[in-house]
Amino acid sequence: MRPAVAATLLAAGVAATPAHAEDPAKALRLGAKEKLIPRGTVTDPDGTVHTRYERTYEGLPVLGGDLVVHKSGNGTVEDVTKATEETIKVPTTRAKVPAPTARRSAVAATSADAPTGQEPRKVIWAAKGKPVLAYETVVTGRQKDGTPSRLHVITDATSGKRLFAHEAVRSGTGNSQWSGKVKVNSVKSGKNFVLKDPARGGNQVFNARHRKIEQGPFPGFSNPTDTWGNGKGSMPQTAAVDAQYGAAETWDYFKSVHGRKGIRNDGKGAPSYVHYDDNMDNAFWDNDNFFMAYGDGPGNKRPFTSLDVAAHEMSHGVTGATAGLYYFGESGGLDEATSDIFAAMVEFRAKNPKDPADYLFMEKLGAKPERYMDRPSKDGHSADYWFKGLDDLDPHLSSGVGNHFYYLLAEGSGKKTINGVTYNSPTKNGKKVAGIGRGAAEKIWYKAVTTYMTSTTNYKGARSATLKAARDLYGTKSKQYKTVQAAWDGVNVK
Repeated sequence: MRPAVAATLLAAGVAATPAHAEDPAKALRLGAKEKLIPRGTVTDPDGTVHTRYERTYEGLPVLGGDLVVHKSGNGTVEDVTKATEETIKVPTTRAKVPAPTARRSAVAATSADAPTGQEPRKVIWAAKGKPVLAYETVVTGRQKDGTPSRLHVITDATSGKRLFAHEAVRSGTGNSQWSGKVKVNSVKSGKNFVLKDPARGGNQVFNARHRKIEQGPFPGFSNPTDTWGNGKGSMPQTAAVDAQYGAAETWDYFKSVHGRKGIRNDGKGAPSYVHYDDNMDNAFWDNDNFFMAYGDGPGNKRPFTSLDVAAHEMSHGVTGATAGLYYFGESGGLDEATSDIFAAMVEFRAKNPKDPADYLFMEKLGAKPERYMDRPSKDGHSADYWFKGLDDLDPHLSSGVGNHFYYLLAEGSGKKTINGVTYNSPTKNGKKVAGIGRGAAEKIWYKAVTTYMTSTTNYKGARSATLKAARDLYGTKSKQYKTVQAAWDGVNVK
């Protein structure tokens, strides 16, 4: 065991011995009222096992209590990554505020149109500060751009004060509209073909016909021949081709590069809905209900089905199934950055001549890109560097720090032209960063997200997570490890 790790474990009161290999709660010396529920494991080639856990207290879910236990091949607890270092303890689990009052308060607090609150559930809120007894209410409605809203509102069960809110809906051979002629899989059903991909967990596209999910069920796409779409948005099948192609490329990227079998790593595909709602100017991933939806934009004339949008939104699903980053403050920015990063990497792997890979986001859907990874502030809003108060920004804007870090890590600072696009990436400290290449950068980021980040990870925590990932993959004396340090220094994360 590394001396630094041993010291960390002792400071945290963790028994770093193989004696408790089968009882992580005892190894972590949790209280008698706490239990750990495993969410999944990642096993390294050297036998190290990283197990992610949710936590309960007197049977109540502890939001922000998740942790990852890292064990060597012989079962020794080597390290622990916690979402909170606070002791999980509350005076009582009896609420003073009635559940209906919490629900009314949650509904009143949202800015969504036509909000409706579901029955609250009692939880322990530990994601910020001292743990407290609380209610979690899911409020549904519509966001300003027409995207569905599933806002999780946390209300103090003793005082009735609103503590927190985060959004669960993340907004973001066929002839496609955006990617040219592409290959899409189908299955034969009777005399027709159905646009369904058995090679990728049964990914299937459905036609929402400008309605919402609760107005379904919706039909799939079928054809007497195995040729789909005509490359024009006026034909409903065309958007389905783009969606199926995006789902396939995203699936193939995560499987071939990271060994991940589907969004949840369970080999199961997620349904995609095109022509979703009326005039919806967005696309989104619904993490609660595990589906992908694409709007057609203003006047239902511009489907949000470009490859980078598909990969971005479905990557939110990967983050939700692993780190579970809360969608607020810096953790929300990291969630958005992760989706931008993997969207770019999916494009580079796809090598589609009709949609050349780049470090831009949504460049095909408007007059200019929505975001720039080499210098995020070029969009007029995003942050290039970390600063105190960054967590007050919308996650789409605070994501700039993560995007900028990743660009520096992969490509380096200064001027560079890739696939015809010229970049010029600066650093806060004025020091030059020499990139390590996309292959190493994407592996470091994926391992950090899936192994070392938790629901509350901020940028300082992301620095630690990526350094641990680089250590595991390449060693602490490697160029990759040192460049991770230099790239974070370059965006003012220390």
